[in-house]
Amino acid sequence: MSKAAVNPEVIRWALSRAGLTEADLKHKFTKIAQWSTGKSQPSLRQLESLAKATFMPLGMLFLKKPPEDKFPIPYFRTIKDGIADNPSPNLIETIHMMQSRQAWMKDFLLEKGQPSLSYVGSVRPDEDSHAVADKILQTLGFKRDWASLETTWTDALRVMRDNMERIGVLVTVNGVVGNNTHRRLSLNEFRGFVLVDQYAPLVFVNGADAKAAQMFTLAHELAHVFLGSSAAFDLREMQPADNPIELACNRIAAEFLIPEKSLRQTWDSAQGTPDVFQLIARRFKVSVLVAARRALDLGFIKKAEFLDFYEDYKKDEHRRNIRRGEGGDFYATQSLRIGQRFAYAVYRATKEGKLLYSEAYHLTGLYGKSFDRYTDTLSLGA
Repeated sequence: MSKAAVNPEVIRWALSRAGLTEADLKHKFTKIAQWSTGKSQPSLRQLESLAKATFMPLGMLFLKKPPEDKFPIPYFRTIKDGIADNPSPNLIETIHMMQSRQAWMKDFLLEKGQPSLSYVGSVRPDEDSHAVADKILQTLGFKRDWASLETTWTDALRVMRDNMERIGVLVTVNGVVGNNTHRRLSLNEFRGFVLVDQYAPLVFVNGADAKAAQMFTLAHELAHVFLGSSAAFDLREMQPADNPIELACNRIAAEFLIPEKSLRQTWDSAQGTPDVFQLIARRFKVSVLVAARRALDLGFIKKAEFLDFYEDYKKDEHRRNIRRGEGGDFYATQSLRIGQRFAYAVYRATKEGKLLYSEAYHLTGLYGKSFDRYTDTLSLGA
């Protein structure tokens, strides 16, 4: 069996990039230690298997030396507690996937004569957060009490996503790489990222996170769009990194979801009630997690109190997820993973003969009958 000439340094780099060790793969590749030291070489078939195991294109393993992996956007971490600074292949691949969608969408919109979006990059980090929140509300067509008109905070979250897409933002919520349920996205690594563009800004929310926290992440990302700043971030414990733009985005997101003036008026009357955060959540149609986070912002509670509440909530959420199981509506899930606005544009392009079905399958991650059945569920004109 012919051997593939591979630089052992490249094999070591591939393992490191995937967050794997020789021990992790020894059961599958018994000679992995010899390959990584150059004592022996894998066959082409073994190298193909190694490429799949390390989530890497086969051609990259034939490079003469490891390339410099440059992360395409700024990457803000709240806490560096032993987690590797180098982004994982799952995150990098997801960003590249979203960049491809964004690039296609931009070309599609330009061909249709779509003007640039004036609100993208229209504010500065040092602007008053109250004024910026008002501008975002106005752009979305919301009034200050928009969320209170909804029955539940999950309804408010859906309305928020829908209106973001209506004004031109591509919204994606996914907890795995594409549709690969074996490649889960890590919450320890990131909660979301933003790809700013004047025609097709895109926000990605890590769907592995609790829905209660996703609302804050989405508002944080919307602030990034208005600031014109692409970034990935972990928002550990719903806290921003020590960066001027991240801090500004958190201030804006908090004011957008729960206006300071209204909460100050509500807080005194809420004291003495059995569950003050639940009362605030019902009043503003946000999750109790967001309510507690805003109380911390305004100094109504101490950080330790918030962290205790946050940890208890995560445990309760975990128990609820176990009871619910992994089921769900496949096509409703796809609407979150792909985004209604993007999916409808792809559908429209295929019907107009401007996009091959094979290209549509690649862009959406849905193939054959799955693509057809999904597009049948779309709200035409989205």
